[in-house]
Amino acid sequence: MQSKSIELEGKILRWKEKVFGEAPSAGHSLWISMHGGGNAPARVNDQQWTNQIGLYQPAEGIYIAPRAPTDTWNLWHEGHIDPLFQRLIDDFVALRGVDPDRVYLMGYSAGGDGVWQLAPRMADRFAAASMMAGHPNEASLLGLRNLPFAIFMGGDDAAYKRNQIAAEKGAELDRLEAADPGGYVHRVRIYEGLGHWMQRKDAEAVPWMAGFRRNPWPKKVVWQQDDVVHRRFYWLRVPEASPIEERALMTAVVDGQEIRLSGKVPQGLQLRLSDSLLDLDKPVKVLVGEKEVFAGEVPRRAGVISESLLERLDAPGAATALLVLP
Repeated sequence: MQSKSIELEGKILRWKEKVFGEAPSAGHSLWISMHGGGNAPARVNDQQWTNQIGLYQPAEGIYIAPRAPTDTWNLWHEGHIDPLFQRLIDDFVALRGVDPDRVYLMGYSAGGDGVWQLAPRMADRFAAASMMAGHPNEASLLGLRNLPFAIFMGGDDAAYKRNQIAAEKGAELDRLEAADPGGYVHRVRIYEGLGHWMQRKDAEAVPWMAGFRRNPWPKKVVWQQDDVVHRRFYWLRVPEASPIEERALMTAVVDGQEIRLSGKVPQGLQLRLSDSLLDLDKPVKVLVGEKEVFAGEVPRRAGVISESLLERLDAPGAATALLVLP
């Protein structure tokens, strides 16, 4: 933390930071703001990094601009980014007292590309996310069910059809929200007459995002794997021994004491449970499709809490009971 640098599996993530406002009793918020550039010499990406630290100003929080570990076109959605960001968040929670329920993700241009990709696959770590002037490539929006998500784009930003695709993705979020009340909260701003540089109008994202807190125990989870797979998402975890199918999609819903799972439910799926999700003093029933696979009590265990905290330094998201399906 003193060197503002994390090294993990041969990749180095450096960052610049600014602190705004007084920390609330629960701790500062954390803003991760990803720079543009990509597929360019290091000096170009360094300049974009320097620009990013001055781009946004939350009323309160620790605002950080990380420097991408590589200079490739896909700066922010290569497989090494996810564990680096996990470590970054854990470090700020541990050593700077950051509130783990108020971590925000944003990025401009190639950084926006990263938001499209990282937000759905790491939705359980963030309170809200905003994409500025980026391209989604093949990213799915389904994992955003519980993550407020904003799209900001210049109406004349036609390179790679960014403007057209942003409008299409906004319409897709409209349909998802209409079909799933309570999910897919979003905001879309396409600024007519503006190109790739939105003249800072996109800064309206900051107060909008700040109005949200993460819910680490949502009653409904939609989990779609990306090309970079994750084994934990909210209160679901796939064990290391279970293979993950390409782009596997699973939905989990809690209704009272009943948990219903559908889609690609892997063998040995682990349900990380808490009284924040259901009442562990009462029996729990689990259905996969129409088949009942478990009925009974699930005891709270200290070892489950310890394992959760070793995996992530995330007290609000720590499980107190674990149910492993057959």
